[in-house]
Amino acid sequence: MYTVAVSFTVPADRRAEFAAAALEDGRRSTADEPGTRAFDLIADASDPNRFFLYEAYDDEAAFDRHCEGEHFARFFEAVGGWAEGPTWLLRGNTVTETATV
Repeated sequence: MYTVAVSFTVPADRRAEFAAAALEDGRRSTADEPGTRAFDLIADASDPNRFFLYEAYDDEAAFDRHCEGEHFARFFEAVGGWAEGPTWLLRGNTVTETATV
């Protein structure tokens, strides 16, 4: 499984707007995009203006397809003018056996 995590910092008065856009992206992506397995929005426990997206895909190709898709584009159209990010926190393949390292 290919996993990514990113963070965004948003203005205080746009937190709800950001959350709505991210949740919509996640719902539609997992429903419509083959290979999209998980798409979670996480609010930072110490900074209310910081959010994390944790996403899991069958493989890197599925992630690439997501990045080229309409839900991804719609999300960035909605938040791109004011959200800071994405800041990459991690991206890579899940290690399940030592043979995959």
